[in-house]
Amino acid sequence: MAVERFLGTTAQRAFIATIAFQAIVVLVMVGIAFGRVEAATDTSKRPEYKTLPCYLALFGLAEVFELLMAFDALKLRNIIQLAGILAFHLALVVFAALQVHEARSALVFKTGNPCTDLIGCDIPGSIWRRVEPFLITAPCVIAASWFVLIFYVRALFGEFGWAVFHVIGANPVTKTMYQWYQIMICLLKFDFFCFAGVTMQLLIVVLQQNTAEFGLTIVAIPIVLSLLIGCGIALKREIKWLMTASLILMLAAESYFIYKLVRFYEPSSAPQYATTRATLTTFTIVAFLLLFATFAVGLRCFADFDKGLAQAKIQDVPEKVIYSSAPSSPSAAERQSSYKGGAVLAPRISIE
Repeated sequence: MAVERFLGTTAQRAFIATIAFQAIVVLVMVGIAFGRVEAATDTSKRPEYKTLPCYLALFGLAEVFELLMAFDALKLRNIIQLAGILAFHLALVVFAALQVHEARSALVFKTGNPCTDLIGCDIPGSIWRRVEPFLITAPCVIAASWFVLIFYVRALFGEFGWAVFHVIGANPVTKTMYQWYQIMICLLKFDFFCFAGVTMQLLIVVLQQNTAEFGLTIVAIPIVLSLLIGCGIALKREIKWLMTASLILMLAAESYFIYKLVRFYEPSSAPQYATTRATLTTFTIVAFLLLFATFAVGLRCFADFDKGLAQAKIQDVPEKVIYSSAPSSPSAAERQSSYKGGAVLAPRISIE
């Protein structure tokens, strides 16, 4: 059985094409909505109008991130990351649906009976009615593409299972340790996106540059990024002191997310988060839970250090495995298989 090369199968190419296509459609829809609001209003007059450019920036980040994660998962034959991408894609559906509500809150702010202004009212021909179809299209397209991705991921699971077998063999203990390692690496990547999403919303929509909270958010960026990168290096190279420091910093980062949640609903600061509270709360809670899961899985991976998995972490998956009809030397035919109970391998296995 062969381990196909990167993007060498229909399932791999279709998986990437589906993500790329839906990314283009969604960004075009959101871009049109943003353009119509920009053309019809002076976005500098109301802070709430910043919701749409932030929405566009977040979707741009999310779609680029998902595409990079897809290429990375296919290159590394990471089954766990494929499952993570499906979960992330489903979260995008929820995020897109939330943004429809928050965009309406930003664009419909006038009351009265009757409300006749095309800017600020929810009436036929208003700016909200003109952008609403494009905003609703986004979660619909993402949801439809999710079902397509599930179809191709099923095929990729079987393909990648064989690839992992060639890296770590059939030892069930080693296989379990390697799965926890893959989960940890995947969690670190999603931690980065959630933190970037929270930070982007805070800096674009909410915080004023002359406030202490703005400075605290800026300072937190390099600290959290260093934490995630350092943890990834420590995990792959099995550096114990660096892994210990990373786990301690994770607990400190958890307190930062708790602080932000309190700020969203504290009476003195709640008004400035009014138009983005739903999305910010969702992002922050998800980031908190992901980081907590990362800490727990990190402890599990730390316990597996120095147990023979280090080589598998840095070993590349072979691009393709083929069978030749004759051995290259007399001793090759006599080699024993470590996972077939010592049976002689008649054909020689060669890796291209």
